[in-house]
Amino acid sequence: MAEETSLSESRSKLKEFIASISVIRGDLSNITAPPFVLDTKSTVELPAFWAERPSVFVAPAASEDPAERALLVLRWFIAALRNQQYAGRSEDEGVKKPLNAFLGEVFLAKWQDEVGTTRLVSEQVSHHPPVTACRVWNEEHGVSAEGYTRQEITFNGTVNIQQIGHATLHLSRHDETYLIPLPNVKVRGILTGNPYPELQGTYHIPCTSGYTSTIEFASKGLFSSSDKKHSFDAKVYREGDEEKKPLYSVTGHWDGEFLIRDVKRDVEVEKFDVRSAKTTPLVTEPLEDQDPWESRLAWRGVREALLRGDMQGAADAKSRLENGQREMQKVDEDGKHWKRLFYEAGQRDEVAEELGRKIGQTIDPADTVAAWKFRLEEWRDGRFNKPYHEGLRPDNTRSSRTGEGVTDRGLVNGIGAGAGEESKQSADDRRSNGPQQLATDQNRGINSHVDEQQQESSMDPSTITTTEPSNSDASQIESGVAGMSVQEKRAVEDLLRKKYSTSSR
Repeated sequence: MAEETSLSESRSKLKEFIASISVIRGDLSNITAPPFVLDTKSTVELPAFWAERPSVFVAPAASEDPAERALLVLRWFIAALRNQQYAGRSEDEGVKKPLNAFLGEVFLAKWQDEVGTTRLVSEQVSHHPPVTACRVWNEEHGVSAEGYTRQEITFNGTVNIQQIGHATLHLSRHDETYLIPLPNVKVRGILTGNPYPELQGTYHIPCTSGYTSTIEFASKGLFSSSDKKHSFDAKVYREGDEEKKPLYSVTGHWDGEFLIRDVKRDVEVEKFDVRSAKTTPLVTEPLEDQDPWESRLAWRGVREALLRGDMQGAADAKSRLENGQREMQKVDEDGKHWKRLFYEAGQRDEVAEELGRKIGQTIDPADTVAAWKFRLEEWRDGRFNKPYHEGLRPDNTRSSRTGEGVTDRGLVNGIGAGAGEESKQSADDRRSNGPQQLATDQNRGINSHVDEQQQESSMDPSTITTTEPSNSDASQIESGVAGMSVQEKRAVEDLLRKKYSTSSR
């Protein structure tokens, strides 16, 4: 009975939240969602699903046939989609909103199996707009994937997630690079309380070798059969073939089983089932050894509260971190003085741009602030040492390496308190420590920001009164929201956050 009451209350809150955002036009990626719709994972952790099957990830490197390599890259891409979209949950659990990554948040992990060690380093490199950069690589097989993305989210009864950015996969043994698409997503079933992801449209994976893969996702329309849900058709063909005759075809469902065929020989190559295909456990450092900027330690209070069903506790822990971030933004509103850890801002990715031109795609680094590049040589030299950011914590406090006590309030990366100072550790000391080593097995968005030309609002959210929109006044509310300044919108968002975090809800 208690579970039924809780479910009813959650659905009621969901409908109330939807009513609140339905009148807002434009990007919703900065909107703070109430705790009951939140996942326990942050957006910086989601790239891990690209590497949870390391043998599939490195398989293209072993082939001597460029067409087969293109096929194996396509297989890896499709096999990773299901857990990417559901964030590792079952379909019955549905889709939840990841925790909004804060500027400087990092996630480090590795997988160890028969193909060696595969690593992941992801970092939130920008908060305005919110951009996540990541690199997945396996040194033994010379396979690496690197990319960066931001999302724009709109709502019209369906949540529409547009992914802006790109990724590339490189096979060093063959000196071959692939441009990897980041599919847009529609989250349907929101209004019924049973949300699920849907991929739509056509995407391409061009390669410097002269082979291209095309994937066409089919949407499940109102009168479509259930077989259409999550289905796709894909093929590999040679660049320059005007008819684009398939050398290989791949058909089926990205959340279940798909079939690979050699078209020329008319034989079945493989039947792949993502539901039963083995995944390798992700490994991170124990929480006690993590830096405060590492995702799982930073969000520990929120994660633990969500897992025990304590929505008030989750809201309180989340607010502490987010309030600290807002204090930092008052000092460094546009993030120009922020020191990224593992990534540096570049002006262009010429290989990706050339591959994009092959499929009619324009890659503009300005869309993601910069063309972000992983500092691989510095990683290999062991130059990244803890504590990160000279002991500043993401909640804008300072503490020791182990987090034993707060010593003072901080500013953005030491701005106003030793800004721009180099680490007191010498380069030789840094090199001697080697790359970060990750140990122990564990089971396995975005802060609200103001425009860089706007000043922090002094408006008190408590002075604003709101009512749940009804059909009769929806147009008036919509008009009012459209006319709001950035400060006013942020004040309303703060009010909504307080509203959905109260213990009475």
